[in-house]
Amino acid sequence: MKIVVWIEFTSGKVKASSLETLGSARLLAESASGEVIGVCCGEGAGEVSTTILSAGAHRIIVREGDSLANAHSDAFATELSQVATSESADLVLASATSSGKELIALAAGGLGTCVASDCISISCEDDSLITERPIYAGKAHHRQKWITSPAFISLRPNYGEQVERDAATVDSQEATGKSVLKRTAFVEGSRGKKELTEAEIIISGGRGLKEPQNFALLESLADVLDAAVGASRAVVDAGWRPHSDQVGQTGKTVSPKLYIAVGISGAIQHLAGMSSSRTIVAINKDAGAPIFSVATYGVVGDLFEVIPRLEEELKSVLQ
Repeated sequence: MKIVVWIEFTSGKVKASSLETLGSARLLAESASGEVIGVCCGEGAGEVSTTILSAGAHRIIVREGDSLANAHSDAFATELSQVATSESADLVLASATSSGKELIALAAGGLGTCVASDCISISCEDDSLITERPIYAGKAHHRQKWITSPAFISLRPNYGEQVERDAATVDSQEATGKSVLKRTAFVEGSRGKKELTEAEIIISGGRGLKEPQNFALLESLADVLDAAVGASRAVVDAGWRPHSDQVGQTGKTVSPKLYIAVGISGAIQHLAGMSSSRTIVAINKDAGAPIFSVATYGVVGDLFEVIPRLEEELKSVLQ
């Protein structure tokens, strides 16, 4: 089995979710006598590849060139589909980040094959590839047996594991993909702000916080836990937080090790984006709030009393 893995990087740093995808690919390859081929494309790809030599790939293909300067996703999708074809790949993987899901879909479309997005597991059973992904807002899991090749699949962040193996070999190639669109500007987000889809701990707030200034309570707690701060759709619609902070069906789907929902009732739209979290803690004064139906632990109480007390206790333990 040949497995091609798309390596996503920003400002010279590989995303943790891509390292997890590489790890998942290597573990699958070891169970199926396969080979893992990492693909790094774009400006600085060669330098980036040297930082992931032992992250699970047997080989790393680096593609750089003028054609990728300020290119849109379609050019990178062309590079990925070309590698998948030239390597006769059985499986193509990417992390299910917003750009990863776009890229894998474009590459699959270019080769006229299908794609499974946001999977939480991938395995080989009786020489068949099996994937699993949440459906119906996380209320059920869909297991799928693949009969097409190559299979294009994106894996949900925080569900894989990083590995360390012998150093890969690097093959540098000239990029050939050309983009119909070109980026004219790049707007950088807040410096130092944790990416929701990669955070191991997320603290999200809802309308129960009463006003946007009270998100300072969550920001302070997040500093103690080294967590990211998210928000419900109601909060984003009200203009309290940017859309990039939204967790839910029309926002970001997250799967952190710990998700703390503060003042969030738990509408189905929100549950769809976070119900696959490993541990869920809900803090709400309404004991009948739907969020408690998916919570691992629930605290019925006034968040304005609970959060400061929780921060105080955590500081005494962690600091």
